[in-house]
Amino acid sequence: MPGAEIPATILIVDDDALINIGTADMIEDMGLRALEAYSGREALDILERGDAIDLLITDYSMPGMTGVELAARARQLRPSLPVLLATGYDELPGGEVSDLPRLGKPFQQAELLACLQRALATGGDRVGNGDPVEIAGASRAASGSGLL
Repeated sequence: MPGAEIPATILIVDDDALINIGTADMIEDMGLRALEAYSGREALDILERGDAIDLLITDYSMPGMTGVELAARARQLRPSLPVLLATGYDELPGGEVSDLPRLGKPFQQAELLACLQRALATGGDRVGNGDPVEIAGASRAASGSGLL
């Protein structure tokens, strides 16, 4: 349908399948599109093949590549890609420092929604003009259902 708005696509990266599936369900419940990757390398493969990705959510602690390392490599491919770092750490291990916005684990759907709205309003190629982002399922998500 001409002029139809395309929902934002969120790439979720976590080596824990239950976290990935649960996060994808929350995102799809908001009317957004979710793509899942289970490693940093898999996420980079998706980005390299040119899929339309509006935001990357990555776990910090994964085998082979941390979320901070993934964010740096992803931004080499797509400099304007917004990235959320999902972590249960108050401070990153080994004294690592990152200015990435954080989504604290565990999180509820309302917290995920707020982080997505902020990140999508400030970055990305198809979104990010600074205006608030309207997410179709926001009213359902704001009820706080779901916990990851």
